[in-house]
Amino acid sequence: MTNDPYISLVVPLYNEETNALELYARLKAEVEKFKKPYEMIFIDDGSKDRTLEIMTDIANKDERVTVIQLARNYGQSSALSAGFDKATGDIIISMDGDLQHDPADLPLFMEQIEAGYDIVSGWRKVRVDNFLIRRLPSRIANRMLQKVSGVDIHDFGTTYKAYRKEFIKNIELFGDYHRYIPALANDMGASIIEIPIKNINRAKGKSNYGIKRFWPVLLDIIMLKFVISYMAKPLRMFGSVGLALFFSGFAISAWMLLLWCVRIINTIRDHSAMLLFSVFLMLVGLQFIVFGILAEINSKIYFKVSDRRVYRVKQVIKK
Repeated sequence: MTNDPYISLVVPLYNEETNALELYARLKAEVEKFKKPYEMIFIDDGSKDRTLEIMTDIANKDERVTVIQLARNYGQSSALSAGFDKATGDIIISMDGDLQHDPADLPLFMEQIEAGYDIVSGWRKVRVDNFLIRRLPSRIANRMLQKVSGVDIHDFGTTYKAYRKEFIKNIELFGDYHRYIPALANDMGASIIEIPIKNINRAKGKSNYGIKRFWPVLLDIIMLKFVISYMAKPLRMFGSVGLALFFSGFAISAWMLLLWCVRIINTIRDHSAMLLFSVFLMLVGLQFIVFGILAEINSKIYFKVSDRRVYRVKQVIKK
């Protein structure tokens, strides 16, 4: 390419042989309307069908297309992370590869990015998927995420988002953390807006999502709260719990000693279970404090030297 791309489209693919060609054609038709240099980065996340073969053929014909083949199926967050690392555009737009995200919505994202926002997040305002399996768990998770993160958006789960490069390049994605990018970016001071997008029923292929994902998401929300509130200062969390336990045990022991001194109880030995419980609380409290100190040290080391990737690229295909 003669010009550095202004727009980078990042699309993870897993067993999307029935959608790949149409997705490429529709994305190309839409992004060319902007009259700006662009690139398309497709990440094959260990597909077992002809997805890689189809996308390789496209990449060999179109110099604006890059295909990243991961060594195995790592999951959507890791695939997106590989794409974000490879992207060079000032504006990076991510979306699913199953055509449930309409490429015709791309101008809506660009309009808000060019209005000055750092992150534009899609909102499936009118959802067409199953209520019990998809919509209800999603609604519960989104409400919890609003409370935990303090970010007032309705739909954390959609991949369809646009980012300024300087924010997305500084966010590490683990587990299923692509859902929580707005929360992590908000902690960095990003300006965020949510826009309604179309929610289209999957026409071809099989969905990789289901209600079984709710429990991992719930655990991720707990981890997200720790990352946002305590990642840089874990001693605040573990130390607070430790001090509460230690002083609870200390108070029980001191109260029993006082009662023994004024002869309200004849011997502490008769209340040994309560005494042992108080000692147990103090020991566990001390362990929490020590654990918090170790976590604080590890946190400092992590922020200083961490450069680990959550995926392994097998090959990069580009004309």
